Amino acid sequence: MRTLVLELKTSLIMTAIFTVVLCGLYPLAVFATAQGFFPAKADGSLVYRHGEIAGSSLLAQAFTGPQYFHPRPSAAGDGYDATASGGSNLGPTSRKLIETVQERVKQYRAENNLPDAVLIPADAVTASGSGLDPHISVRNALLQAPRVANARCWDENAVKGKINVYTEGRQLGVLGEPRVNVLLVNIALDSDGSKANDSRAANRDKR
Repeated sequence: MRTLVLELKTSLIMTAIFTVVLCGLYPLAVFATAQGFFPAKADGSLVYRHGEIAGSSLLAQAFTGPQYFHPRPSAAGDGYDATASGGSNLGPTSRKLIETVQERVKQYRAENNLPDAVLIPADAVTASGSGLDPHISVRNALLQAPRVANARCWDENAVKGKINVYTEGRQLGVLGEPRVNVLLVNIALDSDGSKANDSRAANRDKR
């Protein structure tokens, strides 16, 4: 009986210790470290515009207007749904996938006024595994640049300059390919467009 009481006492003490350490001290240490050294990332890499949250640089959004760069297709819920992240689960021999990709290629060519001879990047017509990939390839962005420039009445080189600014390099210098964050570049385009409009309005008022 004494042995049983001793073992029970030891179990309760160890349970209490591990509860304090693993459910209290450890989460608190992780939280403090994250907020102290990586606050932006710890809070979800949020992007602000005019003081309001515009989204997260880690999550794609459904930009559809001709003045914006479009993200890659999404199979997350009804599209770009962060609560239903996932892919289409269609294999490379799936007839449905083949037909979907063919239709997306036609739509992409029509949207960007591209001839049949131009090869379409895979990321422009296939969804990512998460359905929330915030990036597109540099090639994809460059093919969309003329449409974006035309819709905004910008010089095409200015739009390509924005692509260069928001192109992220390979991870650790060797992993993956250079890529463009769609949300960040679109917000930058809107911001510069607003500044240009304000400048034109100010010059008009002076006259």
